[in-house]
Amino acid sequence: VQLQESGPGLVKPSQTLSLTCTVSGGSITTNVPYWGWIRQPPGKALEWMGSIHKSGSTYYHPLFKSRTSISRNTVYLQMNSLKPEDTAVYSCAAGTYSGSSNTLDYTYWGRGTQVTVSS
Repeated sequence: VQLQESGPGLVKPSQTLSLTCTVSGGSITTNVPYWGWIRQPPGKALEWMGSIHKSGSTYYHPLFKSRTSISRNTVYLQMNSLKPEDTAVYSCAAGTYSGSSNTLDYTYWGRGTQVTVSS
C-alpha cells in the first residue's frame, strides 16, 4: 500500500487548506483500521491532527478539532482559518492506533507535502 499526499503548497492566511491522500495498492478498508494526518512544523515535533476509522468514525486532536475535518473519501483533510504557524509538512499515515505521533505506530506513511501559509 502506498500513500500520496497532494494539495497546494502555498496558502494565504485565513484561507482553507484541502489535502488529499491517494491510496494505491489497497484501500482504507484493509486490515489497518486508522487513517489520518500528522504534521511537522519546521524545527518542531510531529503533531497528530486527526484520524478516521475505516468504519467512518473520526477522531481529532483538541487543538485542531474546531477547524479540521477528515473524510474517508481518499482520506481528505480540510483545515480552515489557516495561520502562518500552520506551515508544516503534512503527511497521511495509516496504522493500528489513533492519536499517536510516533512513527513506529504507523504501518503506512506518505512522503508528506509541504504547506506554507504566507501572504
